Amino acid sequence: MAPRDNSSLTRRSFIQKAGVAAAAVGALGSYSKAWAQGNETLRAGLIGCGGRGTGAANDFLNAAEDVQVVAVADLFPDNAQNARDQLQDDRGQTISDDMVFTGFDCYQQICQTDVDVILTASPPHFRPAEFAAAVATGKHIFMEKPLAVDPVGARDIMATARLADEKGLCVAVGTQRRHQQSYQECFARVQDGAIGEIVAARAYWNGGPLGGWDRTDAPTSVEEQIRNRWVHFAWLSGDHIVEQHVHNLDVITWFMNSHPVSAVGMGFRARKTYGDSYDFFSVDFTFENGVHLESKCRQQPDTASNVSEWLVGTLGTANCWGELRTHSGQDIWRFRGDQPNPYVQEHTDLVNAVRSGQPFNDAHGVAESVMTAVMGRESAYSGQEITWNQVMESSLRLGPTDYYLPMDVPVSDVPLPGIYRM
Repeated sequence: MAPRDNSSLTRRSFIQKAGVAAAAVGALGSYSKAWAQGNETLRAGLIGCGGRGTGAANDFLNAAEDVQVVAVADLFPDNAQNARDQLQDDRGQTISDDMVFTGFDCYQQICQTDVDVILTASPPHFRPAEFAAAVATGKHIFMEKPLAVDPVGARDIMATARLADEKGLCVAVGTQRRHQQSYQECFARVQDGAIGEIVAARAYWNGGPLGGWDRTDAPTSVEEQIRNRWVHFAWLSGDHIVEQHVHNLDVITWFMNSHPVSAVGMGFRARKTYGDSYDFFSVDFTFENGVHLESKCRQQPDTASNVSEWLVGTLGTANCWGELRTHSGQDIWRFRGDQPNPYVQEHTDLVNAVRSGQPFNDAHGVAESVMTAVMGRESAYSGQEITWNQVMESSLRLGPTDYYLPMDVPVSDVPLPGIYRM
């Protein structure tokens, strides 16, 4: 089986359009909507009208007073209409016909409207272009994770995040643990030295498979791949180490205030029959200070589950969710009490930042976490040690470069370690 052929994957067409949009930043100048008076209604537009997208729209509506969703955009007209109906019927929103956008350029159309905030939850392959378009048109933005699926996309996110800072735009990312009170309190105590110097870390997302994992058909059309569980296709999702396990990796890089500098990984496709993704990864990440992060993620039925993040310090251990203990097992601190819904809180934090005019940009740290996950994936795919410098310099870009319907995208060969090369 041959490795994936990435020789023809260049930054044209769809991504090229995003580059043109980003170039418009200079023409727009330093632009920011600071709602300091706190009583203006914030109007949002939603890109990506599937379950996570409509969930994000509802979380935004629950996050604060005087917020509205007034526009929707999706590749597929039926998805856009379903989201519009739900938001109007269940949440009392008003979305006019001219604020419903479809097709591959729907993200550009919605960013040209007068909305204040963009909410985007489309398949992550498209996120870099959506982010660039939102920033180019002066929109604050909430983006679902992950932010990209490959090195080219992650670097684009990093560059656009810097532009967002220059324009005073606020950016939130759906890594809800960063907005969860128990994690935040644990982070503060770890930074204050409660468990001493960190000497090791562990991160896990071991659980069952996502729906459709055992299908035996091999859909080749873009519509089939996006509609029928895009999470199983690496060009759309980045594989589950990027799409899902990035949550746990993000916690560790956040608490460590750094990213790993190398990865040695393994993994394979033991039980999945649909798509082209692996069903398990095990990666040994190394930080610049010599600390090792043990990273494991698995999507297999009837196996042990573990979704958690741990730090080992010279004085004790941290379950990053909100527990600190000595090495003998005695409690140092444990989070108690209720906490706000973190899926809503991330939107509340965004709205508060927009209205106060305070700097707020999750994209910088999360982009590094995405690149960390990509580094681990590429090590497992290839069976080689992959360094941070290698992924930061890599021209790897997954997926097609031209977008239209109908369109065929053959399912890629599953990467074979020792044969595949980044």
